[in-house]
Amino acid sequence: MAPSTPEQPARRIPSLSAKGRAEGWEDAEGDLAKYRSPWRARVRWVLQRVLFRILVRANVTQTVKVARRVRSVRGPFVLVANHTSHLDAPMLAQGLPWTQARYLSTGVAADYFFRVWYRRWFVRWMFNAFPIDRDGSRRNSGTSRRLLRAGVPILVFPEGTRQTSGRMTDFKPGAAALASGVGVPVVPAAIIGGYEAMPKGRSWPKKGRPPVGVVFGEPMTAEDGESVAAYMQRIRARVQNLYDEHYEEILGAPNPRAAGDEENA
Repeated sequence: MAPSTPEQPARRIPSLSAKGRAEGWEDAEGDLAKYRSPWRARVRWVLQRVLFRILVRANVTQTVKVARRVRSVRGPFVLVANHTSHLDAPMLAQGLPWTQARYLSTGVAADYFFRVWYRRWFVRWMFNAFPIDRDGSRRNSGTSRRLLRAGVPILVFPEGTRQTSGRMTDFKPGAAALASGVGVPVVPAAIIGGYEAMPKGRSWPKKGRPPVGVVFGEPMTAEDGESVAAYMQRIRARVQNLYDEHYEEILGAPNPRAAGDEENA
């Protein structure tokens, strides 16, 4: 009879994303396994990068810019972006290089998307979505943290809802707390032109293929001793800078915010 061996700890995979903690991430098991399913990712590639890309290019003029170091990120990270319209999540998912976007999971409202089967089916397959509670039930509390620890990058819109004026609002600190707590980087991204093309209240982009851009900035990590609030402010400033720096290039018009800043200088 072979001697018994002590139980082996969960296997961890080396991760550039978690280099601050060095231990990498755990295998996705149980209900989390579907978020890192290779065959689901292949289906998602067809949905996002073929079918939806055709639809997007037929309705908007798309520009994508990716900072060089984004392509070197491996494993989990938190993608943080401003929230301008219903175009945001699909444009971010299809604009991010596939190596980083393959398992990207987007948090969506549980009460709207997960209670009706066809909406649940759509967001599961298109966005690898996980539910977020808006009713205070905390039924899905901790899901985003568990996903990151299982090697699944997540997309967060820290404004909490779509913009109503085209101006970026305050960022809630949850994304910064999550990234620094798990030990993964933040990839900042700016959506430019989404509000102009499809403001809140519209279900389809305006006619004439309006320009919309997605700009992915250099990955960020929390600094030693930096508070969550300060880290979130720094992330928001980076997203705002990406927006301001590329506004005129993508939309072909001067940035009204920059003009206002000059007048107030």
